Parts: sequence; C-alpha cells; structure tokens
Amino acid sequence: MPTIDHRLPLVFLMGATATGKTQRACDLAVEFPLDLVSVDSTLVYRGMDIGTAKPDARVLARHPHRLIDIREPEQAYSAADFRADALREIADIHARGRIPLLVGGTGLYFRALERGLSEMPRADPALRERLAEEVRVYGKLHMHRKLAMCDARTAARLDANDVQRVLRALEVFELSGVPISEQQGGVRGRLPWRVLKLGLVAADRSNLRLRIAERFDQMLAQGLENELRSLRARPGWSADLPSMRAVGYRQGWDWLDGKVSATDFRMHALHATSQLAKRQMTWLRSEHDAWLFDCDAAASPSRIHAALAAFL
Repeated sequence: MPTIDHRLPLVFLMGATATGKTQRACDLAVEFPLDLVSVDSTLVYRGMDIGTAKPDARVLARHPHRLIDIREPEQAYSAADFRADALREIADIHARGRIPLLVGGTGLYFRALERGLSEMPRADPALRERLAEEVRVYGKLHMHRKLAMCDARTAARLDANDVQRVLRALEVFELSGVPISEQQGGVRGRLPWRVLKLGLVAADRSNLRLRIAERFDQMLAQGLENELRSLRARPGWSADLPSMRAVGYRQGWDWLDGKVSATDFRMHALHATSQLAKRQMTWLRSEHDAWLFDCDAAASPSRIHAALAAFL
C-alpha cells in the first residue's frame, strides 16, 4: 500500500511579473481554506504601492496577504529576514487550521525558505568602503567583470547595475575565498511540511510584454510620478537604498533628475521589467519539481484548481 504523508500542507504559487499571480491566489482562496503570504522583495515596503503593483486596499481587505507593508523603504530586508518571518507565519496559519499559500515572484525568497541559507561572512566595513571606492573610480562594469573572474555563475545571474549584490559577492569571495554561488545552496529537506509548487509562466512573450506595458501605463495614470517624488522627499532617502533599486523606481530617479525624457523613462522601465520576467521564468523552469502553467491558457485556472485539490 502507498505510504500516506501526514505532514501539514504548504503551497507555493510562483510566477513571473505580470502573469496574474495575485488574481490566481485570490481565486484559489475563495475555493480552498487558504491564507495568503506574500513572497515579494518590494511589497514588504510601505509607501511603495503603485510602482510595485501592490494589491490595492479592496483586494487586501477581502484577501489579506501577510508580509506586505512590514518595513519602511529606508530599512533593510534580507532573504534571511523573509525566511524567519515566513516560518513564523506558516506556523501560525497551520495552528489556525488553515493552509498557507505563499504567492510571489522573488525566487531567492522561495529558495531561502525551502533550502535554508548558508552562513555567510559578515560585512566588513573597511573592505566594503574599498570596494565602493573602486566603483566610484572604475565604474560598475569594471566591478562586474571583476566578479566574473572569481565567480562566473553569480556574475551571469547579476546585472552590472545591481551594484549592491555585485559588491556583496566580491566581499564574500575576498573574505572567505569561496564564491558566494557555492555558499548560497543551503540544505534541502529542512521544511517539515509537504510542499506543492505551482508556477505561472508565459508561453507567448509578446503577450507578456504587452501586459507589462499596459500595467506600467496604468501605474503612470495612477500617479507613479507622485509616488516617486514622495519617496524621494523622505528623510534618509538615497537612490542606493535596496528598496529604491526596484524595477521602475531605479529608472525613475534618472527621469526626475532630468537625465532622461519621460519617453526614455518608460522605455527603460519596460525593458527592465521584461528582463526581470525573463530571469524569473528561467528560474522557474529550473524548479523541476514545480507544476508550470501558461498564464494565457484558458485551461490553466481549472488545471491549477485540480492540482491543488488533488494535493490537499
């Protein structure tokens, strides 16, 4: 006879940006006893609402999402912070007799939760300042090439504009002599629950790009410029804050500084968002135990429903 797995259930709903994750999660929460937990590195920040496509107050009133609006933009929030928070929320949801559905597009957070995080060398202020000075003198591309020489895997994953993560990877290598890509694997099997992994991808990239453009134009109409200016006016604001490097915001600072036109701002933001979606789908396809569904296929909602019903 087959062995029955009596562990409590945990559901991941992963997906690239603009593939309809929030709507699908809310629809599932109507049909199943699910409580939603956000897995998004930008939705944790208060005041970053329009540019992150955060679910609006009406949606959140009907379908509360845990781990939304838990930090100020000036505060740091790491994958380790997320893992600790998510483990706490999952335990609380199970204790209430409900099932946690973790929904979002931040693959690093999903991976940190599932596999754990290796112990990394702590930040070294002197080394960090030396690396920051190298950026000022030689530029971002130089630092990215430097990373590629010691950790090609991480360099291939990171954009040269992601200076914070490039410098952290260089710092880890200099402090430990081991590439950060070899230290981030963690350990599988740490979660005490049985996990169903669902993923939304876009088979037709042109449709996805169209949705990204439509959503961004809606953000502009909803007041993205005012949101950017409001964030910029906050005490302690800096374009170097991790929160401010989010897609759309990062490109917005050049626009507000007069370095690019409104047309170029839109073009750069759309390109960055499309590149993000591409990276997210590449990561999703590497999750070989995930059930992937085309977000544009008419049959996908019923197939997702059936997969979840069979799992529960």
